[in-house]
Amino acid sequence: MTKRVYNFYAGPATLPLPVLEKAKDEFLDFAGTGMSVMEISHRSKEWMKAMDDASNLARELMGIPSEYKVLWLGGGASSQFFMVPLNLQIPGKPMEYVNTGGWSSKAIKEAKYFGEVKVIASSEDDNFTHIPKDVGFSDNIAFAHITSNNTLYGTEWSYVPSVPKDVPLVCDMSSNIMDRPIDVKDYGAIYAGAQKNLGPAGVTLVIVREDLLDRVPEKNPTMHKWKTHAEKDSMFNTPPVFPIYICKLSLEYLKENGGVKEMEKRNVEKAKVLYDVIDASDGFYKGHAKPDSRSLMNVTFTLANPELEQKCVDGGTARGLVGLKGHRSVGGMRASIYNAMSLEGVKKLAEYLKEFQAENQ
Repeated sequence: MTKRVYNFYAGPATLPLPVLEKAKDEFLDFAGTGMSVMEISHRSKEWMKAMDDASNLARELMGIPSEYKVLWLGGGASSQFFMVPLNLQIPGKPMEYVNTGGWSSKAIKEAKYFGEVKVIASSEDDNFTHIPKDVGFSDNIAFAHITSNNTLYGTEWSYVPSVPKDVPLVCDMSSNIMDRPIDVKDYGAIYAGAQKNLGPAGVTLVIVREDLLDRVPEKNPTMHKWKTHAEKDSMFNTPPVFPIYICKLSLEYLKENGGVKEMEKRNVEKAKVLYDVIDASDGFYKGHAKPDSRSLMNVTFTLANPELEQKCVDGGTARGLVGLKGHRSVGGMRASIYNAMSLEGVKKLAEYLKEFQAENQ
């Protein structure tokens, strides 16, 4: 087999090797059909079982209650930036958002097409280095919205903000879903693009409380209504079959390896390895996120200048440590250490960063 690298890209991101190997083994013959999963009918009993398995695994691993629908939708999490307000709007009631970075900014922009948007808290003035503290949402609003992890800036919510009982909290969990246990009942809706912590690009997991499905105005495109997909168990049209299949395999792998609680334990250990290097570097590596807002999934930092950062990125690539360049809108460096990233890979990166500092300070 070709030598595999340690993949620190933010997404599409690393997948568990056993998942890729199983997909390879089944690529030409899925479930004994003599066909690839990309060829069989999405109405076949073999595919319907795979689809049910994926949804049931998500329910089991996240503890999703029966009154919530599990949807597998195309269009990426960016499509949910407009589908959330389209489906949850209430005429005359504003929508409240917290702005913690690039993706929440995009969600806010899309929501403004559907009514009044109030940004009740933001860390933009501080270059998104932290999660605002003690956030509480108002009464008499359509819904509240947060982005639980900021991939670009490396910050993550460590608490659930206060929300009035009759106001649904919506959360974009694209880059940290299942990195730690949550109580799904704290949220009215959750959405997550798969390509960071669930599977490959091409499908988005949406979890929505059933009583919210009837809010959508009738005069809206059929495909944009959550209700359309909920009523047909994500089979209103041909679903993104292959990405869902890989998500199913990834969820099976997650279950076999101790579930979300075990992932949290591993993720805390992995993140500590890298943050300890940053904190002990005497300023050679400067962490972007403030310590109380640091992400378990995306470790962001800068060096003295862009030239030194590029040298560090290039040196990492030469060692098989790839994807360390920060997002183009932020710069610096970033190591994304999602559930599928091994502790071994993180330790290799930490060792390299220590050596690079010794050679370049």
